[in-house]
Amino acid sequence: MTSSAGFVVLPDSIGAGELRVAVPFESARVYTHASGRPWLVTRDDVVLATAGPVRLAVIGRSPVDADRLAELAARITDLSDVDKIVGAVLGSCHLVASVRGQVRIQGSLSGLRRVFRSRVHGVPVASDRADVLATMTGAGIDEEALAVRVACGVQLGPPAGDRSTWSGVVAVAPDHCVLWDRDEEREARWWHAPPAELSLEQGAAVVREALTEVVRGRAPEEGRLSSDLSGGMDSTTVCFLAARDAPDLFSFRWGEAEAGNDDALYAAQAARELPGVEHLVLPQSELPEIFADPDVPVTEEEPYVMSRTIARTRHNARWLAQRGSRRHLAGHGGDEVFCPLPGYLHRLIRRHPLTAWRHLRGSVALRRWPLWSTLGQILTPSTLDAWWRMQADRLTYPAPPLRRAVLAWGTGPLRASPWVTDGGVELAREALRRASEDAHPLAEDPGLHQLMLVVQANSARYRLLARLYEEADVELEMPYLDDRVIEAVMRVRPHEHGGPWRYKPLLSDAMRGLVPAEVLGRSTKGEFGEDVRVGLRSNLPVVLELFADSALASRGLIDPDDLRARLTAPQPDNTTVIALESLIGCETWLRTAAPTIPAPRQPGTRTGEPDLATG
Repeated sequence: MTSSAGFVVLPDSIGAGELRVAVPFESARVYTHASGRPWLVTRDDVVLATAGPVRLAVIGRSPVDADRLAELAARITDLSDVDKIVGAVLGSCHLVASVRGQVRIQGSLSGLRRVFRSRVHGVPVASDRADVLATMTGAGIDEEALAVRVACGVQLGPPAGDRSTWSGVVAVAPDHCVLWDRDEEREARWWHAPPAELSLEQGAAVVREALTEVVRGRAPEEGRLSSDLSGGMDSTTVCFLAARDAPDLFSFRWGEAEAGNDDALYAAQAARELPGVEHLVLPQSELPEIFADPDVPVTEEEPYVMSRTIARTRHNARWLAQRGSRRHLAGHGGDEVFCPLPGYLHRLIRRHPLTAWRHLRGSVALRRWPLWSTLGQILTPSTLDAWWRMQADRLTYPAPPLRRAVLAWGTGPLRASPWVTDGGVELAREALRRASEDAHPLAEDPGLHQLMLVVQANSARYRLLARLYEEADVELEMPYLDDRVIEAVMRVRPHEHGGPWRYKPLLSDAMRGLVPAEVLGRSTKGEFGEDVRVGLRSNLPVVLELFADSALASRGLIDPDDLRARLTAPQPDNTTVIALESLIGCETWLRTAAPTIPAPRQPGTRTGEPDLATG
């Protein structure tokens, strides 16, 4: 297996020196511990600082430069001091530290920058890519992790949804770091949610400052900067911020297939107020269909759940590159950060019952929630571990009504797709029960926990989306998923920017006076359902052919006859299409990974995992 970029971290131990030759990188740079042993093997760009026995490396997007990182390194005398400088480094990056033979590795809070760990001949190793560690360890497939993705698809969130599909390769939770003392290893939590104490007005100023800083200076050294400008609030905000200091910026959007899609009207309004920016539209007639090339894999690292748009995304990236873009700004993450789920009602009803009742009545009226069952969920909350156990127990229950409040610890109840076999369901149940043991609240407030859950679940997909742009030599950046922006949002009282009455009030207020008022006050959203319907009709024969000789079926996870029957039957809603999308990702990934797969294990036997102390 190979990867287009990445890094591997090695401990400051004798055994680690021998592992350098096992790192599957060509033309990589090697940075050393103070001892002279190999520390960081990378093909990524690194900001590096040295101060005596201290080594600091930042990989990715961060506000610190080499001079500033050197100042921070000078403050560190032992590994615990790294906690004091983390806040200055926050962005969308990895931070790797070596201090007197001890090592710390952490990624970003959003999960865009992940850390994976494993052991090779008893020596701990870490990387930003699971497939790199799988190559070094000769790993096979984690049957439970694959089964739960097949069964639950895009419904999954962490920890079950971000569990590595490679056996013995462990995905570190984004709010945790890995700590090594020579060959001794443990994990520790490096981030806790800040107090949500700001009003909407105060928070808008903080968010504006954070977003402005994150987008500033994004023009690449070579080539052009491009930005989404769909006409929606998220992409339009990013484009207007980028236009402030990017002289050769151009904007981009898809043409519309739906007659009722009014994206073009709002995008045109925004474009008129950016006269110095070139505005380009990729016509619908030039776009590959949805579900085109379903058998083409994306990465060997893990299944890619957004498989229906693979061909379209690759085409977009090449189209941007042909017009000179080397860095592209996207609005991904705006929905996740600025649309809080209603879990905040749990705490609000106990602290401010009249305000909570007003929010509840508004949501019941506008979203058509059933009042009594909604009130029952608020007044009798479950614990996080109990919620995961409930998902395991009810995995094959009928789907609940679509009109219901999402008030629990997750983003909705988990239900197995109907084509999953009994054996596949049992493996998935084991994975969900394992999640009940490993899960921890991402914030004390259930609403803020939900916000971080959605951010981290979707960042796992966006991380792989960026690989498709890398193929065209375009760097995809998502400013809303920068840790500084996320922290700014989390400092705002959730009920002040949640609720049913306004759309994204925190972002709207933060961008007042910068983004056109027509866009900030927009109450509609572009509809692309026709693209999906047409694409699935056209490409259904290819999809069915993909599963006619299914690798998942050979593993006993799905029934291809049941799948075919459901795909060729009338579709009352989009449930089947959504489940199909992640299923295709699992199928193509498994075919790519097939040469390393061991024989299937039986339900009830636990997949091997490196021993680890948690602190």
